[in-house]
Amino acid sequence: MDIRIIHFYPDLMSLYGSYANVSVLKRRLEAMGNTVAVETVAPGREADISNADFLFMGAGTERSQKAALADFIRFGGAVKAAAEDGAAMLFAGTAMELLGKSIADADGKVYDGIGLAEFTSVQGKKRFVEDVYGITGLFPEPVVGFMNKCSVITGVETPLLESLSLGFGNDGEKRPEGFHRKNVFASELTGPILVKNPRLLDAVVSAIYRRRGEPLPEERPVDKWAEDGYAITAEQLRLRCEKS
Repeated sequence: MDIRIIHFYPDLMSLYGSYANVSVLKRRLEAMGNTVAVETVAPGREADISNADFLFMGAGTERSQKAALADFIRFGGAVKAAAEDGAAMLFAGTAMELLGKSIADADGKVYDGIGLAEFTSVQGKKRFVEDVYGITGLFPEPVVGFMNKCSVITGVETPLLESLSLGFGNDGEKRPEGFHRKNVFASELTGPILVKNPRLLDAVVSAIYRRRGEPLPEERPVDKWAEDGYAITAEQLRLRCEKS
């Protein structure tokens, strides 16, 4: 297959190696025999996302987030249409908040999100900087990651992680985290999340194939380094959970 990936604002929104989410997905898809084109979108640049296979935006500072939102709002209708049509997309770190109804900054100023979902984000002075270990309904293995955010997100009806044994969720300690609907994946976890979680990478790849109506190859590539890294991280976080 010829696969199109749209990467929004790689210069503004690329904290914690967020770009590697695109890199690892591209590498996996190419290893499965696909041709992959990555198109980057900068503020003010036009982009046709109507037939994109995957949309991505990574983490940024709260200031960068507002700059990205000021431009991204013009794509709101197209992104919502793509989501409804089953396009796969990942919004990682502070990019997740752009999908909601609104974002209130630490001074109380409110910014409209694109309204793909009805949740709201309120940013405060306190930061939540911690590791995360949680469970998703997409696969049996736990999800691991790291977050550094100052937001409390309320109104998420379909979280990506249904429960946490470690870490701050959308609106509280050990509360559900992220957002998931159809093939939309969103989480404040950084790291980057697809590199740290091979099963989540598999889920994204499966979503792309499913939307295109193509069966997954019976034999699929395995990244031994990613698998080993995940196993070590998951085990260490599991032991921390048991001690606490």
